[in-house]
Amino acid sequence: MMLDEHARYSWGGDEFLLVEISPEMSLEANFVANSMALRLSERQLAGVVDVCPANASLLVRFDPDVLPHDVLERAVREDEAAVKRAGEGTLDTRIVEVPVWYADPYTRETEARFREGYHQAPSGTDLDYSAAVNGLSGPEEFIRRHHEAPWLVSMVGFVAGLPFLFQLTPRERQLEVPKYLSPRTDTPPHTVGIGGCFTAHYSVRGAGGYQMLGITPTPIFDPEQRLADFADFMVLFRTGDIVKYRPVDEAEYREIEAEVAAGTYRYKYAPVTFTLADALRDADAYNRTLLEALDAA
Repeated sequence: MMLDEHARYSWGGDEFLLVEISPEMSLEANFVANSMALRLSERQLAGVVDVCPANASLLVRFDPDVLPHDVLERAVREDEAAVKRAGEGTLDTRIVEVPVWYADPYTRETEARFREGYHQAPSGTDLDYSAAVNGLSGPEEFIRRHHEAPWLVSMVGFVAGLPFLFQLTPRERQLEVPKYLSPRTDTPPHTVGIGGCFTAHYSVRGAGGYQMLGITPTPIFDPEQRLADFADFMVLFRTGDIVKYRPVDEAEYREIEAEVAAGTYRYKYAPVTFTLADALRDADAYNRTLLEALDAA
């Protein structure tokens, strides 16, 4: 399972160590990054301030007055070697269903304000463009491809609670779409977008450059922790979560929106054990087992 190449180590000033696992995103690289982060955190080295795994890299902030550079680098390299030697690739996680109103009027209105000078195809919509660059027949086929296979949360960041997700599908079927030529200064909260091979789920209103696909009626960041799914933490998604997007129409969107406003909405999810080797061996068959677990929840 594990990558053959060695990670690239570089320093960011006196307080940061960046470990680049791979120049390109893959499930293997993401598992290495997260496994290294877990091992380093478990060491509880004095002087380590923060450990932040990303899609295919790892950033470590440390206090050089407490932890010398060479001691930290040696520890991280040991963890890299141990992870790759062990072939770690099993994760106890959960699969979460997220309703999406694709081609909704809110993102349509926003994208209409950011075409000329912002977008590669000013005359169309983000969905039109996303379908075209993937050689698909139109927005309907793109939407189907986007929601039919689940996505893995590869990292959480950028703004509070925003997840980046990588689809669990063979590489030749990965959806890939360029970002806007120039970022928008506005994106509706709860927008689902795509940039490169990643889906991003916008937690709050703000700037953004991903192609907008739709919007969800449910929050993923709840600082007041009103909903039961946020009782333990104000951020819904954790690295390693698996997400299944489910298309909804306007009527169901409004129903769920009302449940959220009333404080009664609950996400549908199921606990699963994700095994990387099985997912890489036959993604379609493995996805069926994940979706069966969700359907049974």
